[in-house]
Amino acid sequence: MPIETTVTTVAHADGDAEFLAVPFGPDLAPDVELPVSAPALLAHYEAKGEPGEVVEIPVAAADGVRRVLLYGTGPAAADLRKAGAALAGRVQGRDRLTIVAPPEGDVAELVAGALLGTYTFKLGEPKTTPVHEIVLSGADAEAVARGEAVAKATSDARDLTNTPSSIKSPAWLAEQAIALAGEGVEVTVDTELVGFGGIRAVGQGSVNPPCLITMTYAPEGATRHVVLVGKGITFDTGGLSLKPSASMKDMKTDMAGGAAVIAVLSALKAFDVPVKVTGLIACAENAFGGNAQRPSDVITQYGGRTVEVLNTDAEGRLVMADALAYADRNLDPDVLIDIATLTGAAKVALGTGFGALYATDDALAGGLLAAAGRTGERLWRMPLLADYRAGLDSDVADIANIETKGGTGAGSVTAALFLREFTGDRPWAHLDIAGPARNEKGGTGFGVRLLLDWLSSSA
Repeated sequence: MPIETTVTTVAHADGDAEFLAVPFGPDLAPDVELPVSAPALLAHYEAKGEPGEVVEIPVAAADGVRRVLLYGTGPAAADLRKAGAALAGRVQGRDRLTIVAPPEGDVAELVAGALLGTYTFKLGEPKTTPVHEIVLSGADAEAVARGEAVAKATSDARDLTNTPSSIKSPAWLAEQAIALAGEGVEVTVDTELVGFGGIRAVGQGSVNPPCLITMTYAPEGATRHVVLVGKGITFDTGGLSLKPSASMKDMKTDMAGGAAVIAVLSALKAFDVPVKVTGLIACAENAFGGNAQRPSDVITQYGGRTVEVLNTDAEGRLVMADALAYADRNLDPDVLIDIATLTGAAKVALGTGFGALYATDDALAGGLLAAAGRTGERLWRMPLLADYRAGLDSDVADIANIETKGGTGAGSVTAALFLREFTGDRPWAHLDIAGPARNEKGGTGFGVRLLLDWLSSSA
């Protein structure tokens, strides 16, 4: 649900605040008056000041009792996010939390962690009320605003991902892109899809028509152009290659890559990114019915390349291929990046802790890996093995959408090789986020912080 917590900054913390959070650590004594010496208290609670650790201490106040929260932290971004989330979790349902900013690190990460720590998603009334206001003492206002922008974008991506598919059709997703787009972002929606054979084929079995969402951010003076392509499958039954029920229950989240692109485009103005960015979200519902595409069908992707569809559950690459080919032929980008919950094989290889990164350009890969290190949205570079490409050869079309020969077993690699066919010779990176895009609580918003950081730092 939308983050309701407001954030303000003050020069000095109110000593009588109901909840006053003060940093401490191995080399950082808490700067607050306590009823017992700080070393004795910390020894009693066996507190070490590790990130995410919170020690609550009641302190006498003029009108009763207030609580001091001694919180552990560190200079790393992940430390600060963990600290912020832990503090927010301690004060759910309260009016105000006052936080004394830590002496080291980017306070934007602390703010983002605290705000995302209040995140819930439930249709109707939320189960808990987040803290209504967070007051930052001694923090840079610009950094606080950046943290708010990151949290909002990540929260928006989570909301889009978590919305049930009984609500979330391709048309609904397009409406949300228009609603979320901020200043300086133009949104168009193509429902005719002339030439987009992949998107049309995947969506033809559904009563909810497919579409292509284009979001364009073009700041004055931009000299580089980046295109982000997101997979927007609003529900994935597998089509006629039907998924088992257990595999289908999380498929409302199969548009997490598209959600990340929408959220990133909507936040670019807040980060003052000086690069032109176009977001393409290829949207369809992969349903089965009398008009659904069949295994063995041959379709024509944007630009004319033919594809033999041997598995209708390998549909994400079909819609992504159209968008990539369109970007290559019409948008003249300097860099192409796509993000998608593309293959279960990526999750098998890397689990839920890493996204799989494929790239044709070492500098691009290095920049994305560096951004992943800074934001904690971890990537692992995977090989684009040229000799695996032969497995996608087809006897009746230019290429097949799954392996036909050879049996390498490397499903994530061959999916990336399929996409590469539609990128031209441009620098291109593919993020397969099937593992980290979702967890037991729903969508995570993975990729939003990473791409915002990369776009801001690579300019």
